[in-house]
Amino acid sequence: MLSDINPVTYRYRMVNRYPHDRKAYTQGLLYDNGFFFEGTGQQGESSLRKVEVETGRVISQVNLDGSLFGEGVALLENRLYQLTWTSKVGFVYEKETLRQLNRIYYQTQGWGLTTAGDSLVMSDGTNVVWFLDRDFNVLSSVTVWDHRGMVDNLNELEMINGELWANIWQTDRIARIDLVTGKVLGYVDLNNLLPRSDRAPETDVLNGIAWDEDGRRLFVTGKYWPWLYEITVFPASHN
Repeated sequence: MLSDINPVTYRYRMVNRYPHDRKAYTQGLLYDNGFFFEGTGQQGESSLRKVEVETGRVISQVNLDGSLFGEGVALLENRLYQLTWTSKVGFVYEKETLRQLNRIYYQTQGWGLTTAGDSLVMSDGTNVVWFLDRDFNVLSSVTVWDHRGMVDNLNELEMINGELWANIWQTDRIARIDLVTGKVLGYVDLNNLLPRSDRAPETDVLNGIAWDEDGRRLFVTGKYWPWLYEITVFPASHN
């Protein structure tokens, strides 16, 4: 199956950059009221953090059990949700205190997580995006595809102006997806966003998208990156 849409390629301009914990293996990221909430991965390193935007300072943090690999995070009705990778269990936290309130269970791998209206939206590393209620009951799903075929490895997610933005694992691209049809509308090319001079041996892939809806600010980062970037994007044909 092929999409009838030829995706638009978008470039970026860097607006600002903020310190980011080099030891944070970023798996989930969101912006809320002047702070980031960040989920980190790797067994023995996984956490949920509240982070100050300008300084990168961790305001509060809860650590997952050492056997768990943390993944995507989302905020719905003042509750934070966090996935794990292969354990098929996630956690619900009180936003203000990060106190764990509940566990949630699902049947796939857990990768990215965001919200669309009053639903949660989850990726599992395939080309499928799942719509869930607050108790993690499956409501529906959509497959993601472009003019070349199915688009796999959908990772961290963010809803921006009615589009689903998804990191594509092991690439420097973000897909902009129509949630109704699953068709890719465009790709944001973030190649060379993190300069070679800022890369360390452990520096990993681009992952992490956050949107400040009120301020119209877009933030991106990566796993073990030293910076979190504020950027704007524009069609490549307009540069």
